[in-house]
Amino acid sequence: MAKRMAEVKRKTRETDVRLKLNLDGEGKYKIKTGIGFLDHMLELFAQHGLFDSEIRAKGDLRVDEHHLIEDIGISLGKAIKKALGNKKGIRRYGSITLSMDEALASVSLDISGRPYLAFNVVFYKKRIEKEFDYSLLEEFFRAVVVNAGITLHINLSYGKNNHHIAEAIFKGFGRALDQATGIDPRLKKVPSTKGRL
Repeated sequence: MAKRMAEVKRKTRETDVRLKLNLDGEGKYKIKTGIGFLDHMLELFAQHGLFDSEIRAKGDLRVDEHHLIEDIGISLGKAIKKALGNKKGIRRYGSITLSMDEALASVSLDISGRPYLAFNVVFYKKRIEKEFDYSLLEEFFRAVVVNAGITLHINLSYGKNNHHIAEAIFKGFGRALDQATGIDPRLKKVPSTKGRL
């Protein structure tokens, strides 16, 4: 089987992102984005999805975190799509319900070639000035979905702590994507009656 790895470089006037992804890894990661909370979430995604991931990113954080978070999402989506290649033999679907202390989230996805994001998550408003802007996570996942060509449903059943909610989502996304990108030896072609995804 060919190695399912990809490298993406994206440079704009606002950001500089370099990302490497191995879908058949062991969950090893080296991540430095300048946004500590995002680093932590991406580490959880890599570890729980068993993806080897290397991300180095810089951006106009003096303005805000939006451009960098979105461009990392774009880069991750492109890397997923590139690493999947022709998608022959993949399971295509992945779904998990995952708890993180008081938070419970479900993540379901289809590597369909049709980008769609359902993000049914409500974060609590910022309590302190320097807290991470959790509303940007929806923008991150939208960028991933559009550039990877996947359908992704993220639903929060309940939760009170924003950090725990985000952690359940990123762990769940890693595990669901691992299921969907996994190879089923019984499948000899692309899992679609159309013959392509």
